[in-house]
Amino acid sequence: MKANHAGQPTGAFGIDIGGSGIKGAPVDLIIGELSAERVRVPTPDPSTPKAVAKAVAELVDSFDLPRNLPIGVTFPAPIVHGVAKTAANVDESWIGTDVSALIGKHTGRSVFAVNDADAAGYAEVLYGAARGVRGTVLLITLGTGIGSGLIVDGVLVPNTEFGHLQIDGKDAEERASDAARERHSMSWAEWAKHLQRYFRTLEDLIWPDLIVIGGGVSKKHDNYLPLLRLRTPIVPAGLFNNAGIVGAAALAARAGKGARSLG
Repeated sequence: MKANHAGQPTGAFGIDIGGSGIKGAPVDLIIGELSAERVRVPTPDPSTPKAVAKAVAELVDSFDLPRNLPIGVTFPAPIVHGVAKTAANVDESWIGTDVSALIGKHTGRSVFAVNDADAAGYAEVLYGAARGVRGTVLLITLGTGIGSGLIVDGVLVPNTEFGHLQIDGKDAEERASDAARERHSMSWAEWAKHLQRYFRTLEDLIWPDLIVIGGGVSKKHDNYLPLLRLRTPIVPAGLFNNAGIVGAAALAARAGKGARSLG
């Protein structure tokens, strides 16, 4: 593994665990891009901890990686000291599971676990749409639910879960997620009204300097972002589907040998 002049690793391996797929690739941390083609395997069904950890280990073993290469793993739940606290899109048996320790055991490596939206937000600040932005950056992923990543002056504030803000008596993601748009057959203009309400609420709570939109629907940003009237600049993500992999790798490298998670 190469290192820069400050002794920091210039490469790491990132893994993004989702409800339907597990993706992984080595990352060049100098430029924030994948240094080899990404590999994707289906998330096991049922997605129990043992089954998922085995799939992750097989994915890692499909690459010829140095034994000391930092490995970061995203997970769709709040991660506190490596432990998953919820299980929205995976098996409920993940609740209370030490993600870092479990995957570390199956891969035989030191593993760093992080919430998926936190990893994506961190990647966007380092390499993507928020690069060079000072102050408070808020990444919001609009997908099956709403994920959030909050980075203040380059420091990640983990596990914000802003998708569960109560707005008009409902979780924000019940009306403002991309799944809600599809479920209720909303037009872009109709959906934009819910996004407007959601983002104005966030603006009043944390006063961000920039909002970055992630998730697959970010590629269709021309259909709804111009309809929003916010005081905060709002832009689509720059790294798209690779943000989780890149962010997990970058955080693992930063944490160093033996690190577990940010929580």
